[in-house]
Amino acid sequence: MMRNMKKAVSVFLLFVLIAAGTVSLTGCHGSKGLKAFEIPEQFDTSRAYEITFWAKNDTNKTQTAIYEQAIRDFEEIYPNITVNLRLYTDYGKIYNDVITNIATRTTPNVCITYPDHIATYLTGTNLVVPLETLFTDEAYGLGGSEVRFDSPTVDEMIPQFLAECEFGGHTYAIPFMRSTEACYINQTYVEALGYTLPEVLTWDFIWEVSEAAMAKDAEGNFKVNGQKVLIPFIDKSTDNLMIEMLKQRNAAYSTEEGDIGLFHDTTKELLKTIAEHGKSGAFSTFKISGYPANFLNAGQCIFAIDSTAGATWMGTNAPLSDISEDKIVDFETVVMPIPQFDPTHPKMISQGPSVCLFNRSDPQEVLASWLFAQYLLTNEVQIAYAQTEGYVPVTAKAQESESYQDYLSRSGEDNTTYYDVKLQATKLLLSNTDNTFVTPVFNGSTSLRDAAGQLVENTVKAVRRKQEVDDAYIEKLYSDMTALYHLDQIGNAKGISAERMELGKLPKTAVLLLTGLVTVWILILGYAGIKWAKKKHNSRAHY
Repeated sequence: MMRNMKKAVSVFLLFVLIAAGTVSLTGCHGSKGLKAFEIPEQFDTSRAYEITFWAKNDTNKTQTAIYEQAIRDFEEIYPNITVNLRLYTDYGKIYNDVITNIATRTTPNVCITYPDHIATYLTGTNLVVPLETLFTDEAYGLGGSEVRFDSPTVDEMIPQFLAECEFGGHTYAIPFMRSTEACYINQTYVEALGYTLPEVLTWDFIWEVSEAAMAKDAEGNFKVNGQKVLIPFIDKSTDNLMIEMLKQRNAAYSTEEGDIGLFHDTTKELLKTIAEHGKSGAFSTFKISGYPANFLNAGQCIFAIDSTAGATWMGTNAPLSDISEDKIVDFETVVMPIPQFDPTHPKMISQGPSVCLFNRSDPQEVLASWLFAQYLLTNEVQIAYAQTEGYVPVTAKAQESESYQDYLSRSGEDNTTYYDVKLQATKLLLSNTDNTFVTPVFNGSTSLRDAAGQLVENTVKAVRRKQEVDDAYIEKLYSDMTALYHLDQIGNAKGISAERMELGKLPKTAVLLLTGLVTVWILILGYAGIKWAKKKHNSRAHY
């Protein structure tokens, strides 16, 4: 009997341990997170630190070299800090790896990412370090007295870019580079069609020219380019396309609190217009047809919307063109802001990578990470990286420097560093910073963004398959997107405060998991108890 009781106790203890382990695994998403970071009074330089830095480089070797040089220069300044670089070619992969590593607390120390992604990371209590107190710390803050390099002060940060990193009552990131979306135009073909580019590009103009370009000759070639292939208008990021159209129309998308406002009559109207031009073949997307720059450079596209950071792929002389030289067509490339509904009040999205810090139990390690993140804001790094693509530095200190102003003044001197299309794209953002906007950030904003883009993708696919895009189709599309991206659950997970992530307020999926585990173990124990009771009864009968 004692042996059986010991077995029962052992099983029960095993259950307790597994349940405790389960809670500890969800602890990084619950109330048992890390202790809130506090800035040490002094950085301990007698110790050695090894930190990890996850970054994205678009397979651009020049960018990789800039990261590597920045690390070498930083390690010379702080020889007790070793920085290990891990490169990615996709922000989504960084996001997925961070989410995977949260459970084992092996996130990077410093990570290039986007605020929408950080909002998800914040479901872990104190997992991401709020930076506002670090910014203003007299010793180790921006431009601090104990910082060993020439970093910018808070006042030297471009305020619009810094504000993009503020959400949930804190500043959770520092901007690293900024870009916007631009329309890369084959002006040669526009004029061949009998049009003149307006001072401000409008949606009416771009649709009209795109449809006019669909005219063919008797042999089935498009008249404007003499080729069998032409997609007059291709958009790289359909999520941005829908978001920017809604913003320009002053229509709902989402609120700061996480309320979803995407599915309404204005969206329906926009989708019907997109369907009309998708049906004629005048409009397509990157996901459906391919990279806009490849079509533009081959003379098979007239309007290519992409990030200003993609400027080095655009145009006849693009240094990073992905197609063979014999396919490239000679034409005049013009870079303009994206089309507008109201030319007097232009609106375009602000985007680009930011940098966040992940917390550790050792505040000295976090401080070492902050010093490296801050080094990425120095003129040496900012200007060098901005020159690789159509990015702009995020500090006035860099933008106003003599070396950066010299760079801007040398447009067209060569087709590499001073490539004219890249400089056009850069100047576009510099002159339109006040016209940029960002979308609200909350836990689920990434899913909402994906849904916005998928509305466009599915609509274009539908008309290509000869489906009718009417009210009924769009209402079903709304329902499908809500289910696919779990948008009906976002309303139950508004905000990103740590308070809502207490153990009693875990996300529904976590509660279901814990409940399921407890239920399973209760059944196991019950079964074991019944089996033990039967065995005891049988032994007594034999006795």
